[in-house]
Amino acid sequence: MEGFWGALPIIFIVVYFLLRNMANSQRHAELVNKFSRIQKKRKSRVIAIVHRQEPMGLLGIPMLRYIDLNDAEEVLEAIRKTPPNKPLEFILHTPGGLVLPALQIARAIKAHPGKKTVFVPHYAMSGGTLIALAADEIVLSEHAVLGPIDPQIGGLPAASVVRVTQDKPIQATEDYTLILADVGAMAISQLEKAARELLAGTVSENAAIAVAEQLSSGRWTHDYPIAHGEARELGLNVSNKMPKEIMELMALFPDTVRRNPSVRYIEDEPSAITENPHRVTMTGYQPQPGSRSFSYGPWDPKELKTEHPKDQERKPLWRRLW
Repeated sequence: MEGFWGALPIIFIVVYFLLRNMANSQRHAELVNKFSRIQKKRKSRVIAIVHRQEPMGLLGIPMLRYIDLNDAEEVLEAIRKTPPNKPLEFILHTPGGLVLPALQIARAIKAHPGKKTVFVPHYAMSGGTLIALAADEIVLSEHAVLGPIDPQIGGLPAASVVRVTQDKPIQATEDYTLILADVGAMAISQLEKAARELLAGTVSENAAIAVAEQLSSGRWTHDYPIAHGEARELGLNVSNKMPKEIMELMALFPDTVRRNPSVRYIEDEPSAITENPHRVTMTGYQPQPGSRSFSYGPWDPKELKTEHPKDQERKPLWRRLW
């Protein structure tokens, strides 16, 4: 009996991980099914780059994901497997990230012969905006925002470092600051040129030059929100006609770190979304082993191996326990 009580903690740990893996497997199947239905309905390749806090390691230490080289590899592979005449539709929800992978993704989108559309349900800042510039059309939901693409050097705005060296005598400026300013000036010039290239053919040449200069010059803080109206004033080809299914899809990408929601409300009347029998409310979906972020959906509906559960009212016991 003593041996049983001694092994009880280990049994609890094993059962916990088994239940979590079973829940994750079903949630992954639900996500695949949702992507497959949307792609079939819209007759396009849907690719989602969604970055939230994710638990890392055994202790589950939260880390905010961002655009990195792993994302670029996965997205480029998805685009390569997309037929040339098939529309590309990107869902972006990201704070930004590294310039190199963001530019690789943007150039791959630009080079795709079919129509390219970027949907921004909530925000696509910095590198996310750089990716959005490659699309034929950017669709923002109400209050969704883009942001400046001005480079950050050593954790500081490159434009600010450059201005410091212009305002201070060179004798009173440290060598390190001068080096940062030199690198910053190059980075601003490179991003402005890249933005012009991505906008070519989507807007007029003069508009491309103006938009690229304004977004990369550092005239705003890096977290400055650019909503639909201002984006249109800048000269971007933007729309606010967000499809309902795109917004519903975002429910499948919850923050896996926050177990308890910080925002609560009660609807007076059921909305169209809550009445949808196929809507799945998820509380802890995690990427599959080896994945660094939620980076893309299924490439082909034929890859789907599991059927969508028709009866959402009855749930397995392990899901009710979870």
